[in-house]
Amino acid sequence: MSLSPARLDRFARHIVLPEIGGAGQVALSRKHVAVMGLGGIGSPALQYLAASGIGRFTLVDDDVVDVSNLQRQTIFTTRDVGHGKATSARRWLANFDDALEVEISDARVTPDNARALVERADLVLDGTDNFATRLAVSDACVAAGVPLLSAAVGRFQGQVGAFAGHLSDQPCYRCFVGDAFDAEDCDTCAEDGMLGAMAGWTGSFAAMQAVRVLLAGVSVFGQPQWGTLHLLDGMAPAMRSLRIAKDPGCKGCCAA
Repeated sequence: MSLSPARLDRFARHIVLPEIGGAGQVALSRKHVAVMGLGGIGSPALQYLAASGIGRFTLVDDDVVDVSNLQRQTIFTTRDVGHGKATSARRWLANFDDALEVEISDARVTPDNARALVERADLVLDGTDNFATRLAVSDACVAAGVPLLSAAVGRFQGQVGAFAGHLSDQPCYRCFVGDAFDAEDCDTCAEDGMLGAMAGWTGSFAAMQAVRVLLAGVSVFGQPQWGTLHLLDGMAPAMRSLRIAKDPGCKGCCAA
């Protein structure tokens, strides 16, 4: 597979980077990313994922656009208020790059449907806003053998971690947070505000890490950093990283 002259022009600034190159750009064009949640994380992440040349997306969100979203969910405009986020995001992608393949789901993610939503993807980027959904997505990724990039943001803090719990020596997201958050009654963070630019920083960083995962084995930029959690501090500002150990008792990736 090669890139057309128009695609070569579009991604020329990537291709001239020796760390990406033509082989890397072609590889990205073949990749399929499922974006779970199109809010503060998923919105800016999707913009840069699309701009990077990834060829196919599955967009999952059961919510509608509210005017209060516009302060940080940069993919939406005032005209989208009241419309479904998945539909609005697909419309943005069509306007941005009509060569992309896009499918959407406006169903709420549950343990029953999560695997069907992720199993055909090369990577899942989870930016959902509650632990019950995140754990359902993580368990589905482990079962389907799909790597997971998990990102979260609140106030002036963000975090982005890459998980490959389907691999025997790597942790999953459940290894990180445990089992205490499966119940729906503890599924939301406190409504204590968020700096819009913090969501942008975290989402764009997640997009960069997604490209890193997708180029593993193709270019020198492809270093997945499995089990590494990056913590972004907007107040300092600063970033630090820590390693997540695989939990031998984890019911998500170490179940008998």
